[in-house]
Amino acid sequence: MNDRLNVLLLGSGGREAAIAWKLSQSPLMGKFFIAPGNAGTSAYGTNLDIRPTDFDAVYAAVAEHGIDLVVAGNEDPLVKGLREQLEAKAAAENRRLLIVGPGAAGAALEGSKDFAKQFMGRYDIPTARHLTVTAGTVAEGDAFLESLKAPYVLKADGLAAGKGVLIIDNLDEAKASLREMLAGQFGAASAKVVIEEFLTGIECSVFVLTDGKGRYVVLPPAKDYKRVGEGDTGLNTGGMGSVCPPPIADDEFMRKVDERVIRRTLDGLISENIDYRGFIFLGLIRCGDEPYVIEYNVRMGDPETESVMPRIVSDLLPVLVEAAEGELRHDSLETDPRTAVAVMAVSGGYPEAYRKGLEITGELAPAESLVFHAGTRLDAEGRILTDGGRVLAAVSYGDSISDAAEKSYRALAGINFDGMYFRRDIGQDLLKF
Repeated sequence: MNDRLNVLLLGSGGREAAIAWKLSQSPLMGKFFIAPGNAGTSAYGTNLDIRPTDFDAVYAAVAEHGIDLVVAGNEDPLVKGLREQLEAKAAAENRRLLIVGPGAAGAALEGSKDFAKQFMGRYDIPTARHLTVTAGTVAEGDAFLESLKAPYVLKADGLAAGKGVLIIDNLDEAKASLREMLAGQFGAASAKVVIEEFLTGIECSVFVLTDGKGRYVVLPPAKDYKRVGEGDTGLNTGGMGSVCPPPIADDEFMRKVDERVIRRTLDGLISENIDYRGFIFLGLIRCGDEPYVIEYNVRMGDPETESVMPRIVSDLLPVLVEAAEGELRHDSLETDPRTAVAVMAVSGGYPEAYRKGLEITGELAPAESLVFHAGTRLDAEGRILTDGGRVLAAVSYGDSISDAAEKSYRALAGINFDGMYFRRDIGQDLLKF
């Protein structure tokens, strides 16, 4: 590991910008490419105009640039078999290629809610009561809904671009929505629907990096804020901000997460001969003092990564290499003791209709904060334009949640694009803890 490594990071959002920022600081970094990246990631490496699911183009970049390590930022390519495709192409050319991210079998933890729930059941991993329903078992679905208390949770089995979860207060509406989902509301993703008992508590995210052999490192936990409006009102979004670490993820809670969730998950993967080398995102809810799994993701979270990465002091690149090699030697990471708060600036109208191509002006490198680009691009004149609903995240360190959040709000006050909006209550619900 004395030689420098050429690295390709796949993705274009705020998560990938934060990972790119962190990896670019490694003394082991050789040539660094982000595909496709955004207007901000070009500060950390070279953007390549490649879709992460275009496996032929991804491998062509691997071959052209002598890539040693591929890091998958988002879930789509993993669910579609990125690892298998790249490994087969590399083997045909006798090329050594390391990949951070599971194969399709492991990626089913996120790609299929039904698979994930069945997996949790097999390995006694705490989660909500649930039932998987198909078009042929709607009557069973109705009966299960009747056994639950409102609100009712309906989840499309497959990937639905973050839109496949409905939370409904009325039983008759829930039954009607079940039928709409099964009839194709979310395309093939809702050919199966998982009905879940609604759990009351506080959510948080825990991230694990594992090497496929039961060894793992736990990254700093975080809490994200999904609803567009202050006070957790309005529509669900991809995430309006995050806090790392949330005070609810105390030592005793994390001990239970380690014992009941992380170790059982990794033991289960090994038992099923699933070679899982990469990140596992545990979407958890703390009910009383107990952790329950809401969902698995097979990559880092967004916008949690934007507050997690700044708190990691250790060089992350060698740890990723060890995991990809199946030989993880680190068992912990050094972290900054301060709190980090990320606040996401979004386009007016998001998560519904919004405009793209709006010029972004102001101070994009504020003294007190980091700014991670998400939905941005450069035009022919070099201007930075909006290119998505979630545009950029301001991230700040502080001695408290309030201190860090205030710095992030100040940073966003110095940035402008038409219709820009951000929540001003990120982390406020955690102050009572």
